[in-house]
Amino acid sequence: MKTKQIKIASILLVIMTIGFSFTTLNKITVKGSDTMVILSQKWAEVYMQKHPGSTIQVTGGGSGVGIAALINGSTDIANASRPMKAGEIEKLKQRYNTLGIEVPCAKDGITVYLNKGNSVSELTVRQIGDIFAGKIKNWKDVGGVDAPIRLYGRESSSGTFGFFQDNVVKGDYSPSCQTLPGTSAIVNAVKKDKYAVGYGGAAYAEGVKDCKVKKDAKSPAYAPTAETIKNKTYPISRYLFMYLKSRPTGETKAFIDWILSPEGQKVVVETGYFPVK
Repeated sequence: MKTKQIKIASILLVIMTIGFSFTTLNKITVKGSDTMVILSQKWAEVYMQKHPGSTIQVTGGGSGVGIAALINGSTDIANASRPMKAGEIEKLKQRYNTLGIEVPCAKDGITVYLNKGNSVSELTVRQIGDIFAGKIKNWKDVGGVDAPIRLYGRESSSGTFGFFQDNVVKGDYSPSCQTLPGTSAIVNAVKKDKYAVGYGGAAYAEGVKDCKVKKDAKSPAYAPTAETIKNKTYPISRYLFMYLKSRPTGETKAFIDWILSPEGQKVVVETGYFPVK
């Protein structure tokens, strides 16, 4: 009787081990860009509905956090709203002897958020940069009312922080710019403050006004839309990326292939972002 119980226990252990291995093989971890969290969670939700044996875990934290997790081996996919830096690629190479794999998966228009009560509705890229650098401090200097400009931006681990700094501010942010831990927090701050301005992904712009952006003083102003992102008339647009240590295989490859398929890119549009092509 005792021998029979041991055999049954052994069989159960084998079944549990097989089941555990199957789950492990089909679990994909995704970490990084807060800009991409809404989109990645939607991708994961739709994919898991169509592939019940798969588990996809999505967390944010910022592009830098996601890339660091990729380097230390704690995530399968790093989401980033900016390209990997040379130093990050070097760390990946030292640890895994690979330069990594970059997968552009969507496009985004970095939106400048204004309070709906703000009379200003359009700005040049130069004006936006000067505002966030602290060179322009009053709304009257850009056609608005006589009131101080209050700035809200992302923390330094954010890819959006870096992209906006490099391409718009082109220097240091003003010390008065309040850094917040996520794009939703910036939107909420601008929503409550008539004289505030912030920036972030287009998909988050609910309850605020999209500032139309001009390439320069002589150019027309454009809002971030599918058309203006595609034809590159909206001046502040970028690719969103997924990074992997090496070429994906198995379930990870199937998930990425699906993201890049018409079905996956349809989710991009439905979530408020823009197709990669």
